[in-house]
Amino acid sequence: MSELVEQARLITAASDLPLLVDADTGFGGPLNVERAVGELARAGAAGVQLEDQQLPKRCGHLSGKSLVSTEEMEQKIRAAASARLDPDFVIVARTDARGVEGFKAAVGRARRYLAAGADVIFPEALESREEFAGFRRMVDAPLLANMTEFGRSPALSVTQLEELGYRIALFPVTAFRAAMKAARGVLEEIGRSGSQQALLGSMQTRAELYELLGYDGYETRDRAYFGGSAAGDRKR
Repeated sequence: MSELVEQARLITAASDLPLLVDADTGFGGPLNVERAVGELARAGAAGVQLEDQQLPKRCGHLSGKSLVSTEEMEQKIRAAASARLDPDFVIVARTDARGVEGFKAAVGRARRYLAAGADVIFPEALESREEFAGFRRMVDAPLLANMTEFGRSPALSVTQLEELGYRIALFPVTAFRAAMKAARGVLEEIGRSGSQQALLGSMQTRAELYELLGYDGYETRDRAYFGGSAAGDRKR
C-alpha cells in the first residue's frame, strides 16, 4: 500500500488533474480499506476504485476469478466511505461478477454496492454493447466502462459510451502497450543497423521533451538561486 500511496503523491504533485487510484481489493479487509482510503486521500487522490475479487486477484478479462461475498464488499465500501476526508472524494465499486456469477448477479451486486455508499459502479468485462446498454437501464448510477484492448468487452468509443449513458471511460494500458511496442521496435532497429538515425523522425525532439518537462522553469530558478547558466543546444 505504501508504494501506491507514494506514487499517488508524486502524481498529484505534478498535475492538477483529478486522480482516480485503482486500489484493487483494498489490501485486505474493511480496516485495511479504511487505512488505504485515508492515506490516498491525504496524498491528494480524488477517488479510489475497489473491486470484489478474492486474493489472489486476476485480470478482470481472464477466467478463473473468484469473488468475495456481497456482504464483505459492502463492508469494504462502508469503510471507504467513512474514511474519506472530503465529501467529493469518489468511491468507485468494481464488480467482476459478470464473468463469475452472470450478468444478473452483477446488476444485483451493483445495486447493493450503491446502497452501501459507492458513488460510481464499474461493471468489469461486459461482453457486448447490449450488455452495456442493459446494465445502464438496470443500474441507476454513474457508470464506468473499461475499454482495455484484447479483452472480453467490445471496443466502444467515448461517443458511443456517452450515448449509452456511461460517465467515465478507462483506457488503462493503451499508452503503455503502444509505448512498449515502440520501444521494442527501437531496440530491434539498433540491433539490426547499429544506429538510431532511421528512427529520428518518430522521436520526441529535445525541445519537445524540455517543453513537456517545463525545463525553462528549472533553468529560470537555477539562475535565480545559484547563478547557473542555461543548458545547451535544444534542437536535438
